[in-house]
Amino acid sequence: MMQAIDVLAIAAHRDDVEQTCGGTLLRMKSIGLRTGILDLTQGEAGTRGSADERAAEAAEAASILQVDRRQALDIPDGRVENTYENRIKIATVLRQLRPRVVILPYWTGRHPDHYTTSILGYEACFLAGLSKLDTGAPPHRPFKIVYASLYADVRPSFVVDISEHLEQRFAALMAYRSQYANQPSGSSLFVPEEEIRERTSAMARHYGLLAGVRYAEPFVQKEIGLVDDLTLLPVQSI
Repeated sequence: MMQAIDVLAIAAHRDDVEQTCGGTLLRMKSIGLRTGILDLTQGEAGTRGSADERAAEAAEAASILQVDRRQALDIPDGRVENTYENRIKIATVLRQLRPRVVILPYWTGRHPDHYTTSILGYEACFLAGLSKLDTGAPPHRPFKIVYASLYADVRPSFVVDISEHLEQRFAALMAYRSQYANQPSGSSLFVPEEEIRERTSAMARHYGLLAGVRYAEPFVQKEIGLVDDLTLLPVQSI
């Protein structure tokens, strides 16, 4: 049996994680946790690049993010659907990797693959815990599900300080040269390469300011938080 993962980020496309929670994966790795990424599609329908190009870029980005495992499923790009078959595919990986925490995309957004992945991922987490479901591995249900909310117009439940990891996070994103290098294809859809650093840094700076750190990534949790000791609550009020 493969070694368990502590934190698993699930996303629709190769490069989604790098945009929304790459710094958090680096932060978790820096405190000794095992991290992983599950991409649901292989990028064959993207405006830029091929599936093979994006596979090579994803491997390079995974190395920069220092994740312990990264894999991609074969769900069609641009056609991520919440079907039983797809839930089983994800549940099988969850049972193999046995993460305590799963990061999903926020449940609203422009791209249907993104918001469908949010619901699909949640239902797969539930399915993975059913004792009578036979996938060849014992049942496992993640303890915590959180939602990467960087591109959502919502107040986050919490943020993760990525101040020490901003440059690595940016390097992981820019490993996707087929996507972010300036080129005629998709020029009206993609941010110019020379603006990417400014935009990503500005967003991380905004969320950092909310919590009194330099740079941060935002997350939403659906459940109420529980506090044992009020004196240990972080972030100064005044």
